[in-house]
Amino acid sequence: MAILNVLTIPDPRLKLVSQPVTNIDAAVDQFIRDFVETLQSFRGCVGLAAPQVDNPLRIVAIDVSVSRKPHPNHGLMVMINPEIVASDGSELMREGCLSIPDFTGNVRRSVQIALRYTDPTGKEYNLETEGFEARAIQHEIDHLNGLLFLDRVSSLKDDVFRRKNYL
Repeated sequence: MAILNVLTIPDPRLKLVSQPVTNIDAAVDQFIRDFVETLQSFRGCVGLAAPQVDNPLRIVAIDVSVSRKPHPNHGLMVMINPEIVASDGSELMREGCLSIPDFTGNVRRSVQIALRYTDPTGKEYNLETEGFEARAIQHEIDHLNGLLFLDRVSSLKDDVFRRKNYL
């Protein structure tokens, strides 16, 4: 396995829309193993999207169980072609991102979401989640659509903050 390099702004590859995974073959399987190892190599990191490691496929990994604060969660999930099918509520919270290492920002996101996705074995799931896990999933799915949290802040002047330390 290998730790993959994480792209950071202003790399233009972070702004590309990812392509659906059409076949979970040996190459995708190997990528997922490296991808999860990369996520877990960053202490306290709760999510990663394939475009952040220069892979244009619609794959995210989420694990909010490693957050400094306890949050209800489903543990480590690798989601292939995730799609949010319903959402409810709205909440403004501070977010950070491995691809924007020097800043955090206040981002408004849905409090509850329902989504469907495929896991690495090809099994399809429907998942409902809320709170921090829902926020992390929305953040990572944004990466699949070429969006960064900076694209979601209301004001670059008032809602973006220089990070004092990372995790």
